Amino acid sequence: MRTLPLYRTCCVFALALTASGLIRAADQPPAVYNIRDFGAVGDGTTLDTDAVNKAIDAAAAAGGGTVLFPAGTYLCYSIRLKSNIELNLSHGATILSAKQPAAGQPGYDEPEPNRFGDLAYQDYGHSHFHNSLIWGENLENVSIVGTGRIWGHELLRNGGGPGQGNKSIALKLCRNVNLKDFTILQGGWFALLVTGVDNLTIDNLKVDTNRDGFDIDCCRNVRVSDCLINSPQDDGIVLKSSYGLGFARSTDNVAISNCQVSGYTMGSLLDGTYKVPPSGGGTGRIKFGTESNGGFRNISISNCVFVHCNGLALESVDGAIIEDVSISNITMEYISNPPIFIRLGARMRGPKGVAIGAIRRVNISNVVVAYAASRAASIISGIPGHPVEDVTLSNIRILYKGGDAVTPARRGGERAGGGNRRADGWGTGLPPAPPDAFGVTENEDGYPEPTMFGTLPAYGLYVRHANRVTIDETDLSTISDKEARPPIILFDVHGAIFRNIRAQAAAGVPAFKLNNVSDFSTEKFIGVSDQQRNSVDEASIAGTDLPLPGSTYTAAAPAENVSESANVAIPRGASGPAQPRPPAPPAAPQP
Repeated sequence: MRTLPLYRTCCVFALALTASGLIRAADQPPAVYNIRDFGAVGDGTTLDTDAVNKAIDAAAAAGGGTVLFPAGTYLCYSIRLKSNIELNLSHGATILSAKQPAAGQPGYDEPEPNRFGDLAYQDYGHSHFHNSLIWGENLENVSIVGTGRIWGHELLRNGGGPGQGNKSIALKLCRNVNLKDFTILQGGWFALLVTGVDNLTIDNLKVDTNRDGFDIDCCRNVRVSDCLINSPQDDGIVLKSSYGLGFARSTDNVAISNCQVSGYTMGSLLDGTYKVPPSGGGTGRIKFGTESNGGFRNISISNCVFVHCNGLALESVDGAIIEDVSISNITMEYISNPPIFIRLGARMRGPKGVAIGAIRRVNISNVVVAYAASRAASIISGIPGHPVEDVTLSNIRILYKGGDAVTPARRGGERAGGGNRRADGWGTGLPPAPPDAFGVTENEDGYPEPTMFGTLPAYGLYVRHANRVTIDETDLSTISDKEARPPIILFDVHGAIFRNIRAQAAAGVPAFKLNNVSDFSTEKFIGVSDQQRNSVDEASIAGTDLPLPGSTYTAAAPAENVSESANVAIPRGASGPAQPRPPAPPAAPQP
């Protein structure tokens, strides 16, 4: 009997499997599952949840594929993702959150149990994932792509009960996740909550929401790029390391680039009106924390824009170690609190006995800020016995509004009218530390916000409980000619280098105030003689020719305030003034 060679037998077998659909040829695209083929209507009033989930189930049963949302508005409760699935939102497609159900009626999926229960070490929103418009858990190879929209119109901003949903997208313990090109409007508590997700790419999303934009929690190998996030009532892009998984896990190897965060009135980013709230701006910032149990390592933030929102915040208050951070090429305008806030504290909301964390090896460079609130200067602050370490600020230009009067702050452990907030965490386990030498509260166990210290006695930079701080090529100035505070104060700082600095100060106001400072030096600080001091118990360092701007300063007018007469349409085909035609290139030489 004649037999085929082994390699021919294998080829014939593989071809048979491919023809039968049991395996897919390498060049064959994944199957597409149109949700309308599974009964979706897309009229915005008919509930399409079952049709969408049936399409996902069919794709998953076949080993994976693309679930297509053609143009239309698809009213849904919880959409359950599965591995090897791509949701593709076509042009004109909207996933619309359904109304919160009446008591006892079916609605969004029930919140799953959390190992530590609710509110033990993190809030309700971080404790549950299934009560979302779109969710997935323990998945791999998942994508949501396309130019359509997710509209969480009916999602809750906080809390929730049986059948109620509060997040647009929630992913837990997944890997190889791709989110690209779509829009989220009014995303609920979180437009995107990803916890324990590795190998995550978020690219070209536009988010205009009523609370947090992206919460990236306990994740590793993350790329966030080319996104617009408008979140006036909470943070824009926030890295966290909570106990939402039931255990501490660090957030590592993250790159955030080419993004904009803002605090315009919700909806006015996507409709192009860019309405500024009466307060002048919302939250909308890039932040590390507040949940900070596991740590943050190897983080890069570059080429980002902040507008009408809060500034950059790096916070470790629950035992996290923040280390190896590079932040560069940042611009900010109309910032409603300090442009730079680095805080090591001791709220310690987590298991008892965890050590206080650390912040070290942080470089921030090439930052330009205009019209920043100056009630609190840019802040680098540890707590007694736990300094922030190895921070470098270079090529920094900050224009503050200026003119704020110094006011004290209540301790974070006290509420107006009595009561106590220390139950939020274990704190230091010690009596509250007294105010520092400049009268500023330590507030070591308080919720970390720049306003926690009141209006500070410096307008530009306030550094305390820190080791090895370098400030280079930095300009600190104010708009107001009423500013009576010095630009820089240092307390309990050991190793401080100031090079190539320009700052403003009123007549008779020093450039520096120092207390309990060692290994301090200045070089080429305009108006201040070069200094080298091994130890300073208490001193002021005066400067000359550090004038405030006076009343002649005029803030730049926003482009949208140009006169109507300047708004002249450019004729079709116009390409600017006629230019002389360039001479013809010389003829090529003949061979």
